[in-house]
Amino acid sequence: MLVAPSILSADFGRLNEEIDELNKTDCDYIHIDVMDGHFVPNLTFGKCVIEAVAKRAKKPLDIHLMVQNIDFFVKMMIDLKPFSLSFHVEEEKHINRILHLIKDNCIKAGIALNPHTSQDSLEYILRYIDFVLLMSVNPGFGGQNFISSTLEKAIRLKEIIKDGNFDCKISMDGGINSQNINMLKESGVDIAIAGNYIFKSQNYQEAINSLR
Repeated sequence: MLVAPSILSADFGRLNEEIDELNKTDCDYIHIDVMDGHFVPNLTFGKCVIEAVAKRAKKPLDIHLMVQNIDFFVKMMIDLKPFSLSFHVEEEKHINRILHLIKDNCIKAGIALNPHTSQDSLEYILRYIDFVLLMSVNPGFGGQNFISSTLEKAIRLKEIIKDGNFDCKISMDGGINSQNINMLKESGVDIAIAGNYIFKSQNYQEAINSLR
């Protein structure tokens, strides 16, 4: 199980120190949720903040776009050279074009699904993507309760990936903690994204260890 702390739950007043603390851990990625106040009812990080995080971080950045006008935001984020970049299938009409834009810049490309969106919407694009990000809460805010039906989606998605022999990982984000992490593993999830569980703990490394 790979673990990616989500800085949506970090203390923004001391973000440099929070990134330094993550650098000391063995987390696999730092997850960054970009929200525009339109696709979701919240605003988070602009390019200048992510640029500062990128300079400070010693871990690969995993950027999740919860935005409208995806083409605009993808072109903006490409300049920051993140490890991976995902966007929502619910918002983009020209998915293949955006995927090629990301991958042509040597960035891992992912598709995110809201809790109500079926895995079947990915039937014709799984062969082109590196990972699927399953939202296990309704996107927009940290600290929400885990939606258990997302596990059923993960199980079915893993079957489709295996049947098609696709090189595609499953990531999950929302309400993840030590109480449900085993269910994620049993459902075929490869990457656990956790915000509150890590940042509200007294020791980030111990929280990461408990998820692993």
